[in-house]
Amino acid sequence: MFKEMSLPIPFIEALTNAGFENPTPIQQIAIPLALEGYDVLGSAGTGTGKTLAFGIPLIDHVVKNQNHQALILTPTRELAQQVQKAIHSVLYNQRIRTALLIGGEPYGKQISQLRSNPKIIIGTPGRIIDNVKRGSLDLTNISFLVLDETDRMFDMGFGVQLDDIMKFLKIKHQTLMFSATFPDKVIKLAQKYLNNPQRVSIKDAPTPINLDQQNIRVKESEKYDHLLTELDTREGTVIVFVKTKMGAERLANKLVYNNHLASAIHGDLHQQKRERVMRDFRSGKYRIMVATDIAARGIDVQHVKHVINYDLPHCPEDYIHRIGRTARAGSHGSALNLISSQDQKYWYSIERLMNNDSSSSFPSSNHRPLQRQYRDRDRNNSSRDRKGKNRRFRRAKSG
Repeated sequence: MFKEMSLPIPFIEALTNAGFENPTPIQQIAIPLALEGYDVLGSAGTGTGKTLAFGIPLIDHVVKNQNHQALILTPTRELAQQVQKAIHSVLYNQRIRTALLIGGEPYGKQISQLRSNPKIIIGTPGRIIDNVKRGSLDLTNISFLVLDETDRMFDMGFGVQLDDIMKFLKIKHQTLMFSATFPDKVIKLAQKYLNNPQRVSIKDAPTPINLDQQNIRVKESEKYDHLLTELDTREGTVIVFVKTKMGAERLANKLVYNNHLASAIHGDLHQQKRERVMRDFRSGKYRIMVATDIAARGIDVQHVKHVINYDLPHCPEDYIHRIGRTARAGSHGSALNLISSQDQKYWYSIERLMNNDSSSSFPSSNHRPLQRQYRDRDRNNSSRDRKGKNRRFRRAKSG
């Protein structure tokens, strides 16, 4: 129970009013350690309550240290917005202001936020360092730092920016670092900047049984026909992941041509367009969203029923975040992988990661071994497929 933690009564009331009464496993372990002032190195996947695991001690810190500030770094704009929303939902002291610094937003708007003396600054590494170099952001009063989804920040090339940001932190600060996986670059960063961190992992927690994962072995040229067949047989919202921005647009357009309600989201979209696509997907205007990995860690939609990996990710850690978009908050979901011969080498890497076949001593993500989870289906000679292709061919000609 949150009331058993050393939190002010108004904070407990704010958590209760927001619907949070009992902490999740990662919160049970991480929050008390952070409240005691320890650096924390956390391993937790999506949908585990990770944001409040660092958000609660962060809020407690800035309320008790009025002259100090806190900084939260995330890999994507969408995730930064999601974190800010979660912080606001339990921010019981209304005098505590936040600032959101992300790409795609006007600098003038962000400078205005910074002039209001925010105690909590949330942003992506690139826009944070841009504001520092412009002189609009001063990090000398940062005493609480959070690195969220650190592995993804390295995947996106933010390693240099992270080092640059660390150089601007002048006073002694507490650091909480969370990552779904721990590749060498993340381990080195933790060893360099964390002070005797307490390691927190939920890898021993019971594995949810509400995610059905399947593989379909296909030829690359037949992927689209298989996708259409799967979309016809499934109900509910779907996120289809592809490897390129151009591929996302092309696939979404093909699906629209075949009478599906689909749209694409990727890194080349302006922020307003990305927000509109997400809003329309949440509202049900679109049933299908075709996305690149840039969106995998920032999509927070509770009603996603299916994730389909049309292309496997080249970075195995991204797979964890893709499938984490479904089966959230106890709901049932499914993840389907279309695996061609070209994808096989990426699938081997994913299997090694998911089976914890790693020499790293740092905690890894909590997943069941794949041989227990997956049902392989070879559809290359399926009569159902042939019927699906014929039906699609007729529909395309008549449309």
